[in-house]
Amino acid sequence: MKRDNLYQPFEIQVKELASCKEVTHGHNFFELVYIVDGMGRQCINDHYFNYRPGHMFLVTPEDSHSLEIDTPTTLFYLRFTNIYIRQNALTQDNIRKLEYILQNANHQPGCILKNQIDKSLVRPVVEALIREYTTRDIYNGELIQLMVNTLIVIVARNISKFLPVNMDEQTDEKAKDILEYIRLHISQPEKIRSEVISKHFGVSEHYVGRFFKRHTNETMQQFIMNYKIKMIEHRLLHSDMRISEMVSELGFTDESHLNRIFKKRKGMSPTAFRRSRRLAS
Repeated sequence: MKRDNLYQPFEIQVKELASCKEVTHGHNFFELVYIVDGMGRQCINDHYFNYRPGHMFLVTPEDSHSLEIDTPTTLFYLRFTNIYIRQNALTQDNIRKLEYILQNANHQPGCILKNQIDKSLVRPVVEALIREYTTRDIYNGELIQLMVNTLIVIVARNISKFLPVNMDEQTDEKAKDILEYIRLHISQPEKIRSEVISKHFGVSEHYVGRFFKRHTNETMQQFIMNYKIKMIEHRLLHSDMRISEMVSELGFTDESHLNRIFKKRKGMSPTAFRRSRRLAS
């Protein structure tokens, strides 16, 4: 499989494809693909979806994807790395939502804009980005970065709101709120203790654990630890972050504590996991 690389924090590209099939490929970055015009089929990991104007797809580094063009198609690509997210002017809360995108996208085809209001907002932002990117007017760099951040955060909101982990349409709204609260404060152990969460949401401490498990099929502690492991896995795959930095960020006692838990879940140490995945790619 062909594999593309990105050598800068983000990149914008517009493609016009008249016919045929875009070859299956993967890459080392995250990619938002917006259909400006045209119809055809999108394939992610051997699953197909019919696309049309206004659809936006998210492709992660783990995905293989391709397009089959039925009618001439204009595509807007926004490619970005986790480095861009962490080095630009986003609030910590928004970074947590973006973490949710990068680690919990379901790797299936289909439009990620589930909120119709957001869908109507995205097109003018994309059109403005294309204009700024092609005209290169004064202050366009600053405007482009603001609009890039806007698109990423809109996508974060849609995935976070409509595709919650281990939940479906019947899940209680309070459980969804608790889940989102944990994600946003995952690096602040003092804020995700059961007594703090119960007080924040007005649910008794005795009841909050059973309430959470009934709606998510996991205990609160299982969810917190599973989420931390996913965050560690993502950093190992897509950054040069040191193990000691992950220990500090995610509230582990020390490196030995993190190594022991990660090895129990993944069957190898974090260092071995990083090395094996990079050799494989």
